[in-house]
Amino acid sequence: MPFVDSHCHLHFEPLRDDIAAVLARAREQGVSHMLCVSVDLADIGPIQEVMRHDPKVFGSVGIHPNHTGVPGSLLDDLVRLSAHDRIVAIGETGLDYYRLENPDVRLQQDQFRQHIAAARQVGKPLIIHTREAAADTLQILREERAADAGGVLHCFTESADFARQVLDLNFYISFSGIVTFKNAQALREVARFVPEDRLLIETDAPYLAPVPHRGQPNEPSYVPLVAQCLADVRGVPWERIADTTARNFFTLFKEAA
Repeated sequence: MPFVDSHCHLHFEPLRDDIAAVLARAREQGVSHMLCVSVDLADIGPIQEVMRHDPKVFGSVGIHPNHTGVPGSLLDDLVRLSAHDRIVAIGETGLDYYRLENPDVRLQQDQFRQHIAAARQVGKPLIIHTREAAADTLQILREERAADAGGVLHCFTESADFARQVLDLNFYISFSGIVTFKNAQALREVARFVPEDRLLIETDAPYLAPVPHRGQPNEPSYVPLVAQCLADVRGVPWERIADTTARNFFTLFKEAA
């Protein structure tokens, strides 16, 4: 089975400026499907434009925790926009306390709760971003019954204990190019124990290019490098990682199948 990039931002520069070539290079490397992930509700138009280039590119709708929406209408907006063709997930959403322009985190938390409510209402999985907010992320996932919707912790960089807890909440764990970095040994240890049926791979392009492309713009054609790293860590052939993560993608994002 081909590779799947479960999280990328094809509508961001520089990828969108040369989207046909980016998609062609992905195909050349065996990447069959890509999920283009929203960080703001205004992304719906640019994501739809990218999806017109390829029927195997899918999208999401959501607001990154470092962005803000219109609190009074956010739930309704998410539900409405999620009905667009080939929008298969809600997010990315979550909590990010690393860059806090506003020390009052309640807005982030409220937005996160509304995303979970929307996912449960429309029956689509969540794409979760968390940074320096592990305890609050877990608390809100539990309080809002996010397990009913399920989803993925994308670009995972948290501890093994956090991984075990989100696995218990019906979530998948996705590894990005960070897992290939020299200083990511602890993360590779987490990648070793995640159950095979809960494992995903991603690029988070145009960010976080894997070794040996670190520091360059990332793109979906590099997702096989993430798969190879996980194969090495887990002691299995890379073909098994490709097959497993693709099957997991279609199990989680059922509307992308």
